[in-house]
Amino acid sequence: MKIKKIGVGILCTGVGICLLANLGLSVYQMHASEFREEKIIDYVDMEIARQTEENKKENTYLEDGYVVGESYEIRSTTVISDAYLSGDEHLLNDEEKETLKIASEILEEQTKGCKNNYEKELKIYEWMFANIGQDGSNSVALPTEIANDYTPYGVLKGRQAVCVGYATTFRLFMNMLGMECHIVHNDYHSWDLVQLDDGEWYHVDVYNDVSDGCMHNCFNMSDGNAKLTSHEWDGSALPEAKGTTYTYPAQNVEELDDIYQIPKNVAKALKKKKDGLFYHFRAPVSDETINEVNMMVENMYGVIQEVSDYKTTMASSWWEDGEDGYILAIYLNRSIDMQDNNQNKVDKKKQKQIKKAIEKAFDVEIELNAYEDENEY
Repeated sequence: MKIKKIGVGILCTGVGICLLANLGLSVYQMHASEFREEKIIDYVDMEIARQTEENKKENTYLEDGYVVGESYEIRSTTVISDAYLSGDEHLLNDEEKETLKIASEILEEQTKGCKNNYEKELKIYEWMFANIGQDGSNSVALPTEIANDYTPYGVLKGRQAVCVGYATTFRLFMNMLGMECHIVHNDYHSWDLVQLDDGEWYHVDVYNDVSDGCMHNCFNMSDGNAKLTSHEWDGSALPEAKGTTYTYPAQNVEELDDIYQIPKNVAKALKKKKDGLFYHFRAPVSDETINEVNMMVENMYGVIQEVSDYKTTMASSWWEDGEDGYILAIYLNRSIDMQDNNQNKVDKKKQKQIKKAIEKAFDVEIELNAYEDENEY
């Protein structure tokens, strides 16, 4: 009987241990489930907070009214572009009416015969590149003309601009053409983001190209190309720029069998005074290809300095072709004053007088920095 009692006792004890173990496992599983749920809740809360912050950035992104460099306010020109599109000027003040008049004449002249928005955009970009100089340059302008070098009125009157002036004037032209255009900015710089016929967005920085004397280098860039040219901005606040159809290289590309044809073409371009060459290669572009091109460009640059005039420099970059390939862009930069205004239209007799006066004053002999053809770049 004692043995049976012991056996029953052991059995009861075993059952008790099993029950406790099962109870412990259930408690553990319950706590683990609660822990997982807490983690999921924490993650969801964190993700909601992140998205809320991004939406807040997008909703509070300030375009008009933002002050760049603590000095230059981005001002709205919607009333002017709306007046152009509607033909109704009654809401405009005198300054806005004059801005509209000047801008309308430029648009009519420059976009005549253009077939699409890209061609119109290109014409306006090239006109601004050739006719608007950077404020702070060594040119002399009337003080009343450049008092507002950051507004389209001041830019179109005085033909000089800071980056905000280039950006707002370009945006005004695009809006007058019925095209969507934003001004992208950070604390120290501003440029444009324009939507073209393919529905895609492209970065345009006229100021940078004028500064470098390099036409089309910062024209219709993707986000990737804009970052390569040191542009920084809040990517969550504006549309992505991922278009390739209307980049300048894609619109002007030539097919080459291999990279060894490049030097011959660059030499020809120098003689013809071309400012850009754009090549797509039949073979895929590899890391090895990129290294070879870099070496070629670097050595050609040195040769160009010897065989060409001192004002010619060269730059290069790679652009996406929209088909998982790349286009090589080579820019030939002739660094002279691009402004097409009266100070550059000096006849030979006056040039000699200017040269003589400078030489006499400084007791030196110089080659005068002047040219006769107003369109000579």
